[in-house]
Amino acid sequence: MRPLGSLTFLLAIAAVLSAAAGCSSSAGDGPVVEGAFAAARLRMVEEQIRARGVKDTLVLQVMRRVPRHLFVPPELTGVAYTDGALPIGLGQTISQPYIVALMTELAELEGGETVLEIGTGSGYQAAVLAEIADTVYTIEIVAPLAATAAARLDSLGHANVVVRCGDGYQGWVEHAPFDAVIVTAAPDHVPEPLIEQLRVGGRLVIPVGDTYQELLQITKTEDGAVERSVIPVRFVPMTGEAERRGDGSR
Repeated sequence: MRPLGSLTFLLAIAAVLSAAAGCSSSAGDGPVVEGAFAAARLRMVEEQIRARGVKDTLVLQVMRRVPRHLFVPPELTGVAYTDGALPIGLGQTISQPYIVALMTELAELEGGETVLEIGTGSGYQAAVLAEIADTVYTIEIVAPLAATAAARLDSLGHANVVVRCGDGYQGWVEHAPFDAVIVTAAPDHVPEPLIEQLRVGGRLVIPVGDTYQELLQITKTEDGAVERSVIPVRFVPMTGEAERRGDGSR
């Protein structure tokens, strides 16, 4: 449960942003609005992310920096930094800030890595990863979302993100091996190609399950894959080949 002070603060920001949107022709609105967004990001990190145990310094720095309000529909910018997932259209969502931070931490990035993301969505998770990794390859099965995310990431200067429209079940073998793979939709089993495309020592972070889902961190070793269950989660289901192969096996 979010403290009342935080909720009041975020509602106040929403009011400020809504008012600013209504008089955007004024030259003085820009810095005021951006300052409100920056303040909301700082509180988001402290109250939603650090308070829940995310400790990775790089992840916390990036979460303070990436403008989540630019990755949600315009009518939701005033609540972009609240504690929850938000709809982005076409039945998809942008994940809760804490989950984005946690999944990034579980990828155990230090800088300079090659990362694969399955489920681009609005592009927010890809933007967070791009602030740390050398290159992010990301696949989105919903064509309009892929196109919008690619344009958004390009406009924000994330030249190290490569977006492809397609089914991510088979990964992106041309660019393997990957140091980390992050999946932002839930199959009912772990796609074997994603493990195969990890380098030894690499990590797959993936929600798995149907009615009940668990967030897993899977580390590839010389002897196979080591699986760790992290927390229960709720993601949209992974579609495409994952559904056709949904027999609960690898």
